[in-house]
Amino acid sequence: MGSSLNPREVLQQRWGDDWLVGIDSQVFWQRVEVQIEQCREQASPVVLITERDPLKFLSTFWAAWAADCPIYLGSPDWGEREWQQVWAQGKPDTIWGDLPPNCLPPQTAPLLALERGRVGIPTGGSGGQIKFAVHSWETLVAAVEGFQQHFQVGQVHAYCVLPLYHVSGLMQALRAFISRGRLAIQPFKALSTGNRLTLPAQGSFISLVPTQLQRLLTQGAATWLSQFQAVLLGGAPAWSALLEQARLQAVPVALTYGMTETAAQVATLLPAEFLSGRNCAGRVLPHARIEIWDEAGAVLPPGEVGQICVYVRSLAHRYIQTHFGSQSVPTGVEGWRGFLPGDLGYLDEQGYLSVVGRNSTKIITGGEKVFPEEVERVIRETGLVSDVCVVGLTDPDWGQVVTAVYVPGEAGPEVGKLRQQIMPQLSKFKQPKHWIAVESLLLNAQGKVNRQAVLQLAKQRLKSVS
Repeated sequence: MGSSLNPREVLQQRWGDDWLVGIDSQVFWQRVEVQIEQCREQASPVVLITERDPLKFLSTFWAAWAADCPIYLGSPDWGEREWQQVWAQGKPDTIWGDLPPNCLPPQTAPLLALERGRVGIPTGGSGGQIKFAVHSWETLVAAVEGFQQHFQVGQVHAYCVLPLYHVSGLMQALRAFISRGRLAIQPFKALSTGNRLTLPAQGSFISLVPTQLQRLLTQGAATWLSQFQAVLLGGAPAWSALLEQARLQAVPVALTYGMTETAAQVATLLPAEFLSGRNCAGRVLPHARIEIWDEAGAVLPPGEVGQICVYVRSLAHRYIQTHFGSQSVPTGVEGWRGFLPGDLGYLDEQGYLSVVGRNSTKIITGGEKVFPEEVERVIRETGLVSDVCVVGLTDPDWGQVVTAVYVPGEAGPEVGKLRQQIMPQLSKFKQPKHWIAVESLLLNAQGKVNRQAVLQLAKQRLKSVS
């Protein structure tokens, strides 16, 4: 089964399979059959899927795809502001799922510009502006096959606790379905209470973000996690104390680097490499190539930090209503299309990728460059905060000053202890000048910290006390 087959042919080959764990597969097939007919009756409408229920999401997705419908995915948790951003880009013919009454598309919204058989997957930058990366069957299958080759596995069995509308959840479902594997779907809350599903022993993967891994290790789940071929870890930088804890307990962590535009992973550290002591994003997957560029676009030698340029067979075709613009690069390596995701990093002599941070979040203070992700990792490792976001505030003397906005741990806002513990770990210019305690950090529509909103909050808080 591979890229030579189209979605309908893959669906036919798997028809009737008991491929879902924790969900009734036969109900899935019954729903798919009914929904394919609905799509045909409406002549392949543009479909927006906002289903919260995994069974409804999967059956709707596969029915729409098999009927050659244009599809785009939305979060059932988006609010009015997020939906206004969506409707500015276009509205669908059909919505499968529920929306709050005040979030329905206005009559004046333009019709969605999306080709038949294409899938718009939501993404957003640090400011939270929602965009849809337009993928096709070919780009998504290229990502699945690259994953299989990298891990040298045929069938992929996936344990999914991440949202299916997000690329990190959707690709787990596609890997399992396309490779004739099985898919276990469970809310993370249920998993963390010890109610765990069972997958085949060989070729099983689970994807987590660092805070989820930390919670499971705290709950004594290391032995259960060690049964997977790999625990894929991404979505946010992992701190070294967490990685060391996982390594000591023989958890087969696979640090990953990827994005919605590339259909998830383009580089992944294999578990054996992690367990041997490496902490980086690993080597590039077979369907991708990575170069490191300077500001003029020249390729940098190993060890030098620069812009990460990704050439990949799984690159999205465009954003809905917009092109990649300055983020795209000319066709290059082996004729593949390229993309500049805005990340900074370097490759070592052996081809291992290390990601330093986002170019857009870089702070320049007194002429020195500070990457917030590095400072945040050191602060988290103190164990004195529940969460933290580091931003740069404008300063007349230094240009910018490093500012930490943090959620205190159980002991409360111990600024003195925080300063003391990070002092040996960071150069003086990297240490926060301002510390601002908050009850929680503001998140964007993708569930990541909204750095622009945090920056505005920091400005207001400091202004109010000055």
